[in-house]
Order: sequence, then C-alpha cells, then structure tokens
Amino acid sequence: MISRERAIRGFTIAELAGRAGMSAGLLSQLERGIGNPSIDTAAKIAGALNVPIGTFFVGARQADGVVHPGTRKRLMLGDQDLVYELLVPDLRGALSMLHIELPAGFTNESAPFTHAGEEAMILLQGKVTVHVGPDRMDLEPQDSLRFASSIPHWYQVGDDPAIVISAMTPPSF
Repeated sequence: MISRERAIRGFTIAELAGRAGMSAGLLSQLERGIGNPSIDTAAKIAGALNVPIGTFFVGARQADGVVHPGTRKRLMLGDQDLVYELLVPDLRGALSMLHIELPAGFTNESAPFTHAGEEAMILLQGKVTVHVGPDRMDLEPQDSLRFASSIPHWYQVGDDPAIVISAMTPPSF
C-alpha cells in the first residue's frame, strides 16, 4: 500500500522517507512487507502522503458489503502489537467501525489521538482507562462511552490484553 501511494504521488523512496522523517532503508523494508510499523511511523508516512492511516489496511474487497471475520482488512502496528480490523467494507462512508486488539500495558499517553468528529466505543475484554481531555473513565467489559474525538484522548490498558469495538464519524483513521 505504501509503495502504491508513493508511486501515485511520484515520490522516490528517499523523498518520501525525508518527508516522513525516517531512513530510506526503513521505508524500503516496510514497503516490502518486512516488519510492521509503529503507530507513530505509520502516522508519519500517512502524513507525508497526505492520506489517513486507514489507507494502509490490507484485506480482500467485499463485493456485497458484508464483512466476514476472515475477510476483515487489517492493520498491524508492530512495536506495540496493536491490531486494527475494519468492521466496514472500506473508509468511504460517513461512519467507520474498528475491532481493536490492545496488548496488556499499552498506553498512547505520549501521543494522544485527536481527530474531527465523534467516537463511541465498547470494551469487550480487559480493562481500559480512557482519558478524554481532563476526564478519566475506567472501563470494564461491556462498558461503553461516546466522546468528541476532537479532544485529545488516550488509553491505558490494564494487566491483560483488551479488545475494543470503536465507531467514529467521520472516518478518520
């Protein structure tokens, strides 16, 4: 996906690497499928290409609009063992939904998410503390919440892995 987007824009590997603030070697490895980028690296590449991170989801196209578990488009972010799966066929609609696997102890406190719109989530497994601006919410399985995603927000996962279903409008991942 990265190489396709890079080629569309006419960037060399060196040009895109410079725009993204990384080495050409690392970018080349990621383009060849060697390793998985961190969320920070994926965000830098997406920013340099002026595309949402969701562009990098990989998976089969669903002709009928039904997304079966084995055909979900996936984005795996390596350094933090994050796995995002699209629960909708693509990111072209007004709403997106994600199945997110968060490893035990994960936090993005140093790089909170901020994007336009609204987000809702339900915790299926584990324990997660969600920080939205100055507010802190401790979630247990089956707890859900909604918040303005334009407010910086970050997560702290407990001692066990967590699984979250998240919906956002507009799609901004």
